[in-house]
Amino acid sequence: MTAREKVIIIKPGYSETLDPDISGTVSLGDVLRTTVLLHLFPSDRYHVTWVTDKAAWPLLRGNQHIHRVLLVNSFTPFQLTRSHYDIVINLEKDPGICAMADTIQGWKRFGFRFDPNTDGPAGYLESEQAFNIALDPQLKRELGRNWSELLFEMLGAKWNGEQVLLGHYPDHAPKFDVALNYRVGSKFPLKSWPRENWNQLAERFEAQGLSVTWQPAQDDPENIETYIDWIGSAKTLVSCDSLGMHIALALHKPVVALFGPTSSTDVPEQKNYTKMKSTWAADCKPCSARKCVKSEPCMPFISVDDVANQVVHYLNRSASA
Repeated sequence: MTAREKVIIIKPGYSETLDPDISGTVSLGDVLRTTVLLHLFPSDRYHVTWVTDKAAWPLLRGNQHIHRVLLVNSFTPFQLTRSHYDIVINLEKDPGICAMADTIQGWKRFGFRFDPNTDGPAGYLESEQAFNIALDPQLKRELGRNWSELLFEMLGAKWNGEQVLLGHYPDHAPKFDVALNYRVGSKFPLKSWPRENWNQLAERFEAQGLSVTWQPAQDDPENIETYIDWIGSAKTLVSCDSLGMHIALALHKPVVALFGPTSSTDVPEQKNYTKMKSTWAADCKPCSARKCVKSEPCMPFISVDDVANQVVHYLNRSASA
C-alpha cells in the first residue's frame, strides 16, 4: 500500500486570509471557509494535520477529512520545526507565524512566507495575487474574486464549486420557518444590522403566520454542534456576514445574507443564496474596517421589506416543490 502524503494546514484564524486584518482575534468563519481546501486532499491519498487555535477547535472537531488537530501553544513551534511534511500550507499573514512555517521541513509550500528583506509576510508564487488582494481592499473590490476560487488558486488548483466541510451535521428535520442569525463577532462589529430592523423583520414574519427562531446566546463556544443544530432547525436563514451564514450554506439552506462593510464577492454565487447589499452611496464599501469613518454606517441601509420578501419567496418555492 502506497504511503499517504503528509499535509499540514496552518490556520488558527488570527488573520483574515484575504483581508488586511491581523488583529489576532480568532475568526471562526475564516477557519471554516478554509475547509474547502480539504477537497484537494482525499483521505485515501493524504494525511492532513491542521494547526489551529483552541477557540476554533470545536469547529473542526469530528471533521472526517482532518486526521490530526494541533492546538497552538508555546510548545507547538518546537514540535513543528522537528516535523516533516510533503506539503506545507500556511494561510496566516502574521510575520511570526510565517517565519515559523518556513522552518517546517517540507517538499512543497503554499500560502504565505516570511520575507527577510521586509521582516514581513509575502506570498509564494501561486499566492501572489491573493497576497496583494489581502493588502489592498481597492484591488479586492476591482477583481471581485470569490474566496474559494482564490484559495484553490493559492495551491495551484482550480475551484469547481466545492463547498466547505463541517465536522457535524444535524440529523433532524426543520421545525421553524425562519432563523434569525443576528449576532456578529467582535472582530468586525460594523457587520451588524440594527436590532430594530431585526425586530421589524420578526414581526413581519409572525404577522404572516411564519414561525421564527432567534439565534441563541453562545455562552458555550465549545458546543458548536448545538449552534449547527439550531441553524438546521429552520427552513431558511437570515444572517449578517458571519459564521452562521457559512454553516447554513454548508447545510444547503436557503440564505438571505446582509452585506455592508465586508465584501459580498468573497462568497461565491450559488443556488438559494441571496446577497442583500447596503444601498448607501458610499465609495468606501466594502471597507473591511472595524470602525466607520463616515457620518453613519452602511448596514442600516438594507431594506427590511426586501429581506422579508426574499425569505417568503424561498419558503413559497420550497412549499410548491
